[in-house]
Amino acid sequence: MSGESARRFPPRVVPIGAVALAVVLFAAGSLLGWGGTVLPGWAETAVAVAAVGSLLAAVVPLPLRPGRGGAEDRPRRRDPRRDCWSWLAIAAACWLAGAATDLVSPGLLGSATEALSLADLFYLAAIAALTTGFVVPIRLPRDVGTWTRYVADTYVCVAALFVFGWVAEFDRLYHLSGESPAEFVLELLYPLVGTMLVCGALPFVLGAARAYRAGVWTAYLALVAFVAADIASMIARLRGDAPPGDPGDIPRVAGLLLLGLAPWIRPMPAVERPRTSPDEAADDTEPAVPYGRMIGPGLTPAAVAAASALFVAGHSLTGSRGMEPVVTIVAGSAVLVLLARLAGLLRENDGLRHAVEAGEEHFRALADSINDVVLICDLIGGIQYVSDRARQVYGHEPDDLVGRGLTELVHPEDLPHLEEVYGEFLASDRAALRVACRVRAADGTWLPTESTVSRYTSSRVLVTTRDLSEQAALQRQVTHLTFHDGLTGLPNRAYFEERVREVLSREAASGRVAVVFADLDGFTAVNDSAGHAAGDQVLAQAARRLRAAVQADDTVARWGGDEFAVLVENADEARAAVELAERLQRVLTAEPYRAGSREVVLSASVGLAFADSDLADQTGEAAPRPGRQSGADLIRNGDLAMARAKELGGGRVEVFAAHMHADVVRRLELGAELQRALAEEQFTVEFQPVVDLATSRVTGVEALVRWWRGSESVPPQEFIRPAEESGLMIPLGDWVLRESCRQVARWRAESWDVGLSVNFTARQIAAPRFVESVAAALEETGLPPSALTLEVREEVLVEDAGQNVRRLTELRDLGVRLAIDDFGTGYASLAYLGQLPVDVIKIDPSFVAGLGRDDTLTLLTRTIVRLGRDLGLTVVAEGIERPEQLELLREMQCPRGQGFLVARPMAAGPADALLRTNLTGLAGPGDPAGAGRGPDGDPEVPLHGPALSPG
Repeated sequence: MSGESARRFPPRVVPIGAVALAVVLFAAGSLLGWGGTVLPGWAETAVAVAAVGSLLAAVVPLPLRPGRGGAEDRPRRRDPRRDCWSWLAIAAACWLAGAATDLVSPGLLGSATEALSLADLFYLAAIAALTTGFVVPIRLPRDVGTWTRYVADTYVCVAALFVFGWVAEFDRLYHLSGESPAEFVLELLYPLVGTMLVCGALPFVLGAARAYRAGVWTAYLALVAFVAADIASMIARLRGDAPPGDPGDIPRVAGLLLLGLAPWIRPMPAVERPRTSPDEAADDTEPAVPYGRMIGPGLTPAAVAAASALFVAGHSLTGSRGMEPVVTIVAGSAVLVLLARLAGLLRENDGLRHAVEAGEEHFRALADSINDVVLICDLIGGIQYVSDRARQVYGHEPDDLVGRGLTELVHPEDLPHLEEVYGEFLASDRAALRVACRVRAADGTWLPTESTVSRYTSSRVLVTTRDLSEQAALQRQVTHLTFHDGLTGLPNRAYFEERVREVLSREAASGRVAVVFADLDGFTAVNDSAGHAAGDQVLAQAARRLRAAVQADDTVARWGGDEFAVLVENADEARAAVELAERLQRVLTAEPYRAGSREVVLSASVGLAFADSDLADQTGEAAPRPGRQSGADLIRNGDLAMARAKELGGGRVEVFAAHMHADVVRRLELGAELQRALAEEQFTVEFQPVVDLATSRVTGVEALVRWWRGSESVPPQEFIRPAEESGLMIPLGDWVLRESCRQVARWRAESWDVGLSVNFTARQIAAPRFVESVAAALEETGLPPSALTLEVREEVLVEDAGQNVRRLTELRDLGVRLAIDDFGTGYASLAYLGQLPVDVIKIDPSFVAGLGRDDTLTLLTRTIVRLGRDLGLTVVAEGIERPEQLELLREMQCPRGQGFLVARPMAAGPADALLRTNLTGLAGPGDPAGAGRGPDGDPEVPLHGPALSPG
């Protein structure tokens, strides 16, 4: 048959068609009256052949038993249907052998008696094989009690049926036959064995698995048909009737037909695909078929016994003969067995009742001992039981809830979803359902709960409900602590970042969002002087001021430390956001803060950034990068604007511009390049002379660091700050100090009396072992401490007067001199000059630049010179670039000066030539007495302005 034909006709069509053809032939033969008794014999044989073929066709595609061979005999899954259908095929084959034997030689082995022949042995074997087919697909119990109950129930059924048959027919036949009891027992062999097998097979048929239950019941009907055929044949033979045919032939043929159809009642699973080679393993993807279990016949023995007893009682009352002894013996024994069985059942029921009561008590004790509320409800939600825990958790009395519906307790908003998932749960095979909802307590409040619904019985469900109020409160508290600052109560950085991202993703129109960053200037001094508790007090006050100064829909957060951030969500006009930033700056600085027992005045640096470039353009600042920004970019821009405000001195508002980000990137890049430049020695030291303005004598040089990146010179103002921020200023400063000390010591070894000035920053002075490093450099290079002057800005001495002044005092005790650089622009008042260990003050170039042009700056410069002279300090004027500046300084009697008019910074070689000319040019061989020297005996060289500069 082609593949197309195989697809058109499923495998079960052929066996069913063969059985149907046998039925048609048998019916046609019976109607035509062919052959007397011969035709039924051939018909029974033909139907038996069809049944054998049908069963074999059902057995072949099923999996084999597990194999124990090598790789070629891969273990296979055992299918109980194969065992069942195989034994049914054996039964059909035995029946075929009996029918063929009976057809060929009816009296074989039957010479002594007509009751038993060789064919009868095959028939008995067929009945036994058929019964075995019901047993093999069942997992048999292993306890003795189950088998005892099984034997008792089977005996009661057989005894009741025997008594029924004896009273109805067999008693009369026994007396008519005139046979002895032994001969009559042989006549009853088929009915007795068949009845025993019918009753004994019933528990196995009842417990057949669903996958093949219909086929097993069909085979069981075939067994009943065979037994009925035997009874009919025996009754006809004992009556002596001479019918044209055996009345049992029709039930036998019907039984064979049912037996052949048994595997095909339900569709067979997909047949294994043909193997392309003998070694190819079969596909094992078909799901396993479960084994059945033995089920007791239940009320069947009692019902059969009761029907038989009623029939016997009625026959005894109306019949002419009394009870035969055999009836009394069999019925009496059956009654005794039935009574014993009933006593066992009563005992079992009593044990089950006690077990149920104990289980209920355990269930109630368990339900009352756990924290969850336990309910038992019917399938529509009617409450049948509530544990006592409902009183403590929800305030409900358990008895008040019984009879009510769960829907009355569930929040109306949660009820639709709960009904939907509960309906899906009932329609599915799921063991449990977990759902969260709100439940109404006795006081009317709604409590969050989590419930688990599980199947309790076929008509009830078990519900365990847990109160999540504490967990919900804890979750809210954790969420608040996670996204809020514990000191100020404001949202923290995590919340602010998330809020900015949310607002930017929600806002459709551009330019509606801005961020403001604010930082308290000088807040570190509050912690250092008044303590951290006072600092926390200041931060709390600042938070309250900020919260009161913004709109309700704006978000104020503590960014960290003394920094705060504000998210403006409705910045429709740029000017409004700028005014808000200015207002925040004012409220933070307008009134003093209460810090412990005193008041402090702080200023604030405020930065503003917009989410859209158009709004930034309206402020007059350079626009940021075009297009809508991300939340991270917006926050970064606001922070950069605030940092720029602090760099410019604080106490001001700055709006973000693109060059701020470029400057930061540039500083970061320079920080990385500085590390490499320091390792590759790309730095050099230049020297700028310092001269005595009265005598034009070079008295010293100031060391200046220069960075040559290849052939390109990097201005100091570009790399000094990144070096300071990255921490590289400390090793760079140490290198500059040693190189400059080594060069000046070489000049002093040639009898050139010059001093050295080196600038130091606050971070360098605060570095560990600062004093030791300076002393080590002096000792290593041989430069006398008195020849070294450390230049610092005056805020270095004032901001941290304790540690910095102590370290500078230690150096001063070694002989190192101290100079205040850029005097007049820092934080110190003039009163500090009498308290600090200062030897030199250097007038800031901004004052010198105004000489001869600005009367105020001229007066201030004159005042500083006079103040330094009165305090005994050396005054150095920086930034001398014009001749009139030089003349005015001389007229003011300023001792020393430096600037481009005197000499530009130069490398060691040009500086060596300048010093040689300046210090030896006037002291020739003709001036041994010191001609050309100043009042103090030092060489004096006329100052020719730019002539001293190398260009």
